[in-house]
Amino acid sequence: MTALATPPALASRPARSPHLLRWLIRLHRPALLSWIAFVLVVGGLLLWVGGPLTDASAAAWKQYDACGAEGCSYDAAAIGRYKDWYNYTTIAVVAAPFLVAAWSGAALVSRELESGTAQLAWTQAVSPARWLAVKLAVPAVLIAVGSGLLAGLHHWAWSSGQGRIDTVKGWTDIGTYAANGPATAAMALAGLAGGALWGLYRYNSLGALVGSLASTGFLWSVVALATPHLWPSVTETSSLKHSVPAGSGIVVDQGLVTSTGTHISGHICGSITYGQCRTVYAKLDAVGYYSHYHPQSHYWPLQLTSTALILAVTAALTVAAFHLLKRRTGSAPARKAAAV
Repeated sequence: MTALATPPALASRPARSPHLLRWLIRLHRPALLSWIAFVLVVGGLLLWVGGPLTDASAAAWKQYDACGAEGCSYDAAAIGRYKDWYNYTTIAVVAAPFLVAAWSGAALVSRELESGTAQLAWTQAVSPARWLAVKLAVPAVLIAVGSGLLAGLHHWAWSSGQGRIDTVKGWTDIGTYAANGPATAAMALAGLAGGALWGLYRYNSLGALVGSLASTGFLWSVVALATPHLWPSVTETSSLKHSVPAGSGIVVDQGLVTSTGTHISGHICGSITYGQCRTVYAKLDAVGYYSHYHPQSHYWPLQLTSTALILAVTAALTVAAFHLLKRRTGSAPARKAAAV
């Protein structure tokens, strides 16, 4: 594999970490300011959603619930405003890892390799590994703090409407679940590491951007599919007189229980009081429903387990990025290359 070219040394004095840090901040100042602005704006909107908008919507629902048969007036606009802005802020929080991945892939590494800025840094006695370590460590702190703050504020805003707003999203809602916990912050870090890896692999800003976005989306899809299986579920059986199996939460599997205790996945027709369903259940020898699911008490175990899984993938992506950088540049320190 062809090694990255290292230009002649432009200075003999070793560069120190503070100098490298200042250079990094100066080079990516627009992205830094944009991230801070994003966190402040979305955080402020979440405070608005969880405070005034939730109070106004709860008051409107209280008016609506008090209406009699003759009807009454209530503030429907307040209910709609809360719903709209809750959805907007949820999308913004969920989008944060993709924004990080896009920036990391397009600008953090690949653009500097394209322009020769990275090679210039290596001539200042900054080894490629040290260069990449600073490139990842500084943004990682800001990203973890910012995305973690947004996830915490979103969880607070969502909790503020529980028991007060009739149409508040349930904890199993895909967007709500994703934005409510630490897995979002972990996914943002995975986007950072994945973008850096793609930047080292592609040497092209556009290609690295597309690859980092695709890998982040793929990872989140895999985690979403795996989450129900990351923690032991509970099982509940119920009568066929009900239309659906009992149990509310994240469903792992549902079906029928036969007279011998065997579980048959699926084949849920409806209540046995309907003749067609009674015939179906008789053919299958069904005597009840079963449901393997996660109740709300499993929220934090699922969140923390999925967060640990994402962080493990992030660590693997980071190690892969350093390994790829070493293969591209060789193991010799920059100062030795400059001395030749």
